[in-house]
Amino acid sequence: MIPKTAVKLPETLVNQLLLMVQQSPNNKIGGVVGVRGRRSFCYPIDVTSSDAHGPFSVNANDYLTAIKMMAKKGQTLFAIYHSHSTSVALPLAIELEGADYPDALYLIISLNTRGVLDLRGFSLRNKKIDEVELSI
Repeated sequence: MIPKTAVKLPETLVNQLLLMVQQSPNNKIGGVVGVRGRRSFCYPIDVTSSDAHGPFSVNANDYLTAIKMMAKKGQTLFAIYHSHSTSVALPLAIELEGADYPDALYLIISLNTRGVLDLRGFSLRNKKIDEVELSI
């Protein structure tokens, strides 16, 4: 279960997420992060939304495959991540509708800052957004 106020992220995970966003600055990226013990495992998933200003959506089959692979490897869902290439790192109202995992950390990476990538975390429970303080 994700604490409501603060989460320490592994540096390797942060670097991996930021690299993926930098490699696809004009496209949304997304996926899930599994954990087992102190190790994290990143599962990129094809993003199906072509609208840079629209909500985050992924290929449902790829998503289910990633979740099943995590379970098979004894991992638990830690985070769901995606990027906003042209807007700030805040969840869109429509993204709340798809927030089906109240114990997962929702990570948003924004490229909408000059020279600095913005990574923010959120807890989405009962259609309520709470920002989670992230540290590395």
